[in-house]
Amino acid sequence: MARRERERSLPPVTGRAARARLDQPMVPRRSPLPEYDPEAFGRLSERIARFLGTGRFIVWMTFTIILWVIWNTTAPQHLRFDEYPFIFLTLALSLQASYAAPLILLAQNRQDDRDRVNLEQDRKQNERSIADTEYLTREVAALRMGLGEVATRDWIRSELQDLLKELEQRGAVEPSPDRDR
Repeated sequence: MARRERERSLPPVTGRAARARLDQPMVPRRSPLPEYDPEAFGRLSERIARFLGTGRFIVWMTFTIILWVIWNTTAPQHLRFDEYPFIFLTLALSLQASYAAPLILLAQNRQDDRDRVNLEQDRKQNERSIADTEYLTREVAALRMGLGEVATRDWIRSELQDLLKELEQRGAVEPSPDRDR
C-alpha cells in the first residue's frame, strides 16, 4: 500500500527518462534521408565497374558516339537535337565519367578490403602451419633421441651371441653345431 502511494506521488516518467530503460529496445528514429543497403550498393558498383572495364563497353560507347555524330550531322535540320559542337554529347560523356570514376574507386576499395581480409587469413594460416611444423620437428627429434636408446634386434642378437660364446668358453653349455649361421 505504501509503495503505491509513493509511486503516485512521483512525477510521471516522460521524455529522456522514459527511453533510458535498459530492458527495452530503443525505438529507431526515422531519418529524413533515404535509407539504402551499403552492401547492395557496393555490389552494384562492382558490377558497373566490371562492365566499364570490358571491351564490350568500349564497342557500345564507340558505336553510340559514332551514331550520335552521324545523326546530328546528316539528319534533316529539324530532327537534329545536338548541333556541331555537340555540347549535349560532351555533357553526357562528362556525366558518365563523373559517375564512373567514383563507382570504380568504390569497387577498388571493396576489393582492397577483401584482399586485406584474405591476406590476414593467409597470414594466420601460415602461422599455424609454421607452429605445426615446429611441433612436428620437435616430435621427430624426440623420437630419434628415443630410438637411439632403444635396443635393436641386431644389437640384442649380438649381445646374446657374445653371452653364448662366454658360456661356451666357461664350459657351462655345449657348443651348438648350427651356431655359425
